[in-house]
Amino acid sequence: MNETTITAPPGTPFIDTVREFDAPAGLVFRAWTDPELIPRWLGPPTMTTVVVEYEARPGGRYAYLHRGGGGEHRFHGVFHTVEAGERIVQTFQYDGRPDEVSLETLTFENLGERTRVRAHAVYGSVEARDAMIESGMEHGVRESMARLDRLLPR
Repeated sequence: MNETTITAPPGTPFIDTVREFDAPAGLVFRAWTDPELIPRWLGPPTMTTVVVEYEARPGGRYAYLHRGGGGEHRFHGVFHTVEAGERIVQTFQYDGRPDEVSLETLTFENLGERTRVRAHAVYGSVEARDAMIESGMEHGVRESMARLDRLLPR
């Protein structure tokens, strides 16, 4: 079974996530950038994900929300770099903390029939990074990665 590793070194504004998938990089990248596939894996399984907009191209914007449990959580950002099958650089913002924006770099490492995805998120401060961790993001990330793993063909 593939495990998701999340690291937040003390005293730094970084969160690093690593996960391997049993699928080629092109398929993993497609699942990460196709607005029709995003709702099938992104977010907790107890919530419904609604894609408002999703233009995976340099300068493109994205917005989605998670609904459930009597609430709604909105997220949005801008794609700065989109290199098919290789790399995405984007901003990430949660509407619940509108003054905090992180910069995320995702790489899709081709391991043949497997892919290693690395995400490096940089926050404006250690406090902002800590608030993200305290929000329960680790649980949501792990659930999303497990859902994506089940979605991808073997």
